[in-house]
Amino acid sequence: MKLHIITFILLVIGGLNWLAVGLLQIDLVSWLFGGADMLASRVVYVLVGVSAVYEILTHKGNCRACAAPSAM
Repeated sequence: MKLHIITFILLVIGGLNWLAVGLLQIDLVSWLFGGADMLASRVVYVLVGVSAVYEILTHKGNCRACAAPSAM
């Protein structure tokens, strides 16, 4: 359960970062950690990507809406 929460938080961070890139042309992760080539920025980018893969693979088991019987 903790891993699901951590991945959810990382996906929100990634989504907000992409929102800032799209609307303001500001990469907040890069800005916070001193550039896109900095190790800390790259670690955040990798963690967000790994979180997305994890959620894709485990979503149905973690999601109450997906696990519930379909009303259709």
